[in-house]
Amino acid sequence: MKLKGYLLGFVMLCVSAGVHAQETDKGTLIDKIIAKVDNHFILKSEVEQQYSQYLTSGQANTPNRCQILEGLVVNKLMLAKAEIDSVIVDEKRIDGELNSRMDQMEAQYGSAKNIVEAYGKSIVNLKEDLRLSLKEQLTGRKMQDKITSDVKITPKEVAAFFTRIPTDSLPYLPSEVEVGHIVRLAKPNKTQKSELVARLMDYRRRIEKGESFEELAKLYSEDLGSGKRGGDLGFSKRGQMVAPFEAAALKLKPNQMSDVVESEFGYHLIQLLAVRGQEYHARHILIRPDYQKLDLTEPTHFLDSLRIVIQRDSLTFDKAAREYSEDKLTQDAGGLMLDMASRSTRMPFDGTMEPGLYFSLDSMKVGTISTPIPYRTDDGRSAVRILYYKAKYPPHYANLKDDYQKIANIALTRKKNDAIEEWFLKAKEDVFIYIDDEYKGCNVLSGGVIDN
Repeated sequence: MKLKGYLLGFVMLCVSAGVHAQETDKGTLIDKIIAKVDNHFILKSEVEQQYSQYLTSGQANTPNRCQILEGLVVNKLMLAKAEIDSVIVDEKRIDGELNSRMDQMEAQYGSAKNIVEAYGKSIVNLKEDLRLSLKEQLTGRKMQDKITSDVKITPKEVAAFFTRIPTDSLPYLPSEVEVGHIVRLAKPNKTQKSELVARLMDYRRRIEKGESFEELAKLYSEDLGSGKRGGDLGFSKRGQMVAPFEAAALKLKPNQMSDVVESEFGYHLIQLLAVRGQEYHARHILIRPDYQKLDLTEPTHFLDSLRIVIQRDSLTFDKAAREYSEDKLTQDAGGLMLDMASRSTRMPFDGTMEPGLYFSLDSMKVGTISTPIPYRTDDGRSAVRILYYKAKYPPHYANLKDDYQKIANIALTRKKNDAIEEWFLKAKEDVFIYIDDEYKGCNVLSGGVIDN
């Protein structure tokens, strides 16, 4: 058997909340069980759904139905073995993923009512289906991590992998760039800050007079995830929350409320509920300034002055980013941005790049620093940034010198696939696996499947 790269991610495509049935041309719903791994079933509709999703995604090397079934069997085997080996995912993590997924769906569909209409089931039933799906995904991922945790790749192995690639099969890579940025966030002025503090202090007084913290959080908190739960953040380990929030929360006694606390996320009213060893349970009401109305003058002036200092060689861009940038994702890397797919500082300079960044670089020369540019962070905050165009690499065929990290990532993935293949050959003996006669021709996993 040869496990393809698309198997390694455990879940090839996200399951859409347990929708399994297919429609025929006459509108009749049909489905059947086509495989069983211990107590885990695979439906024909699951194969068809994933096959359809691959086709519409337009990606290269679309797997056929047999390969998809093979991947699903491996996934179910991981779940079966996780039960045998007592590999368990914490319920709190599942709840966190579920709440995050529901928030994403509500943002996508506009309201809970629209979600109900789109899926034809209540939010309660939808969450039950989605929770089961997420539990399987997270359990399988944890099992996969257990199988591949000791798999490493050496430079020698990377070089050997690369030499086995036929010359005429080497990919032609687009132009790539290395770019750094220093980001400064817009801050509310004194008047705006006073208004926000006054709002939260009003909520505090209302709660002290008998109104429900939970209900006010549901009405007014701008933390969409916790707001729907009455501001409840659950138990958090020390060091998990941002420092101002945690410091304020841990000064409180159970059921006591804080004064207004400012953090990078906005302004909080915090209530401590309980302390358990190194964990604490708190809830909050979060309000944020209207980022559309924040004045960009101060961060613009700051970055303009900083740019001049860097250009005079009084300070390197790397050091300036580490000391002054307010983008925590890039700050410790001297401001250098990462391509999230390859985890490399070299990003494709093509249509996949964020348009604002692409057009800014298109008018710059390598080695230069831009003037301050208005910028919107991923979480919607208003900011200003300066860009450093560090390097540009021309289009080229992949080679070990320039593309080592990309090649190493591919080689590591292949090696992990081999580890999963080796694991499967042993693990399949521990469980019952059945494949329907309709799919016997697939020779799933090289015929290593138990017959009826």
